[in-house]
Amino acid sequence: MVVGHFIVRGILKKFSLPETGFKGAGAVIGILERIFTLTLVLINQYASVALIFTAKSITRFEDLKNRKFAEYYLIGTLSSILFSVLVGILTKWFLGVV
Repeated sequence: MVVGHFIVRGILKKFSLPETGFKGAGAVIGILERIFTLTLVLINQYASVALIFTAKSITRFEDLKNRKFAEYYLIGTLSSILFSVLVGILTKWFLGVV
């Protein structure tokens, strides 16, 4: 899931915004997000992935009023979740579980 960090970071470089809050917190949140998403996919709880997106949206509610930040946030979150879901599906396929 750390590989996902570099992929998502590469995507977000095009839309760079100054980091606010704790230094590196976004990277840690992203890694945890991908671990949780992968775990949910592996146990066939695809609908529960929405809980991660909802939790992140609630904590960033005020920030999402800034259109530029909202787009940056959405690109990062969706690419992170997409990466994790794909890794989960591929893992299940390789294990013959799908």
